[in-house]
Amino acid sequence: MYFHLQEFINDIAQDEPDPAAANALQEGLGGQFGEMRTMMQYLFQSMNFRGPSGKAYKDLIQGIGTEEISHVELIGTTISRLLDGSPGYHGTPADPVDQPGAGGATPLSIAVDHGNIHHYLVGAQGALPVDSVGNPWSGSYVYNSGNLVLDLLYNLMLESTGRLQKCRLYEMTDNKMARGTISYLIVRDQAHENAYAKALETLGVNWRTSLPIPKTNAEQFPEVKRLVDLGLQSKQYSFDLGNQSEAGKIFQGASPSNDGTQLDASEQAPAGAPMTISPERLEEFSPGADADLRELIEATAAMEMADIDATFGRMA
Repeated sequence: MYFHLQEFINDIAQDEPDPAAANALQEGLGGQFGEMRTMMQYLFQSMNFRGPSGKAYKDLIQGIGTEEISHVELIGTTISRLLDGSPGYHGTPADPVDQPGAGGATPLSIAVDHGNIHHYLVGAQGALPVDSVGNPWSGSYVYNSGNLVLDLLYNLMLESTGRLQKCRLYEMTDNKMARGTISYLIVRDQAHENAYAKALETLGVNWRTSLPIPKTNAEQFPEVKRLVDLGLQSKQYSFDLGNQSEAGKIFQGASPSNDGTQLDASEQAPAGAPMTISPERLEEFSPGADADLRELIEATAAMEMADIDATFGRMA
């Protein structure tokens, strides 16, 4: 089972909207080496895992896959925030939703020459399951061979490539919101590299000669350095409420990054950060739930609860 804590896995920094940065970040969400790929690949590998004696490896892959769900949430929300707002639009909730463009105003003019126009046409200033040029995310990206060594090698390559791309994304924008999220994902990608590298070592695979991890020197980025100084690249979380994960049998000892740190799998989850909901966007005709709709929602919920009570008895 999966549970959702209504917190972001990392804080989203505040800065001005930046549609071009949002479009670049789509590669880190829906691209071939993006967060949707890692999430689905690891969850499918863990679901299809065979062999009870290898439970520690299943738990490691599943824990990372669970974390990737929160990474999809983090980068998707960041994209949405980077798109959130239309320069020159000053509408208020008191105005009818058909007024923003009255008199020839073009509150969404930024959409035609900044980034991906589908962010505005289709997504109402929100993230999409696509890459940076609009190609839809594809399930064909997922690699699940059924062979543990092959899967771990592929996962290590995936995390290494993802970190390399995010370092490039960092250098494409100076937006603090974008850089804050990118930096967190860079460091967590390194933690996952360490996890898969350590797992391969326990299986006798000399990954350093067969698949050397590219050196990005990401520590030169101040936001990355702050997180590395906290040792975030050497932590792995179980996300296991039942305290049954055996991933710590693998994620221990000296870090494969050779940075002098020790791997630590003792924490269930990171502290998290407060979660907020973006405001309505009237110029997108996305007003949320108006009074009439809320009344309908409440009436429908009451009918469903009455049906449940009639079928199963009143719930305590």
